[in-house]
Amino acid sequence: MNILITGCNGQLGNEMQLLEKGYNEHQWYNTDVDELDITDQLAVEQFVAENKIDGIVNCAAYTAVDKAENNKEICTTLNTVAPAYLAAAIEKRSGWIIQISTDYVFNGTSHTPYVETDTPCPDSVYGSTKLAGELGVQKFCKRSMIIRTAWLYSTFGNNFVKTMIRLGSEKTELGVIFDQIGTPTYARDLARVIMTAIEQGVKPGVYHFSNEGVISWYDFTKAILRIAGIKTCHVRPLHTSEYPTPAKRPAYSVLDKTKIKQAFNIEIPYWEESLADCMKALNNK
Repeated sequence: MNILITGCNGQLGNEMQLLEKGYNEHQWYNTDVDELDITDQLAVEQFVAENKIDGIVNCAAYTAVDKAENNKEICTTLNTVAPAYLAAAIEKRSGWIIQISTDYVFNGTSHTPYVETDTPCPDSVYGSTKLAGELGVQKFCKRSMIIRTAWLYSTFGNNFVKTMIRLGSEKTELGVIFDQIGTPTYARDLARVIMTAIEQGVKPGVYHFSNEGVISWYDFTKAILRIAGIKTCHVRPLHTSEYPTPAKRPAYSVLDKTKIKQAFNIEIPYWEESLADCMKALNNK
């Protein structure tokens, strides 16, 4: 197949490129804004047609959650309008699209893991634009697969894991939120699942994916520093109210992964095992 990857310079896009080397039977088109502006409908249609694209993995998004509150227009363009362009273009070739979405489509007031049939109720500009992106992709492409994920990190780009390692090395004390609960996702694990879906055949619908287990940001930070061998930094638990942010964060955003595990017959690694793998890869870099 000819497969288009958008947002190839991001965390997930970079992880996809690492895995592509094991799937040489496909022709991969790794693009970011310099190679293809997905907010340009004509450019998208031309690229998909001229390169005979069979499938798209859309890793591109506006993910600056707090900045999104004051940049609604550009956030909407990237998270809502562009995915619809991609979906409409690939539908003309009877192809498929995998759209990456987020736990922010929920407001986090649940106390049990969210399943795919739960009614979305975003509480931020970011969450609202990503939900609208899901609906647009499903509207314009019959073979669309939505994967919602959460707390993404990797060896690439800026993310929570790298930030905590840096701050833990620089400071003697860190305050971290303890009353927001979720599950981290190692981008390489998500990339592997995407590859599995491509190989087995994309199954349309909405799916949830993160690593296994449930923790707070505070617990996550403690694990990061412990695995990194940083013992000189004390981590202090904070209430969300002590650390106000422009965008409201879901207090509880645990995703139920039963559907994707059954659909593709996969096992998902425990969050701490994946964190250790990522930090080992970081050391090797």
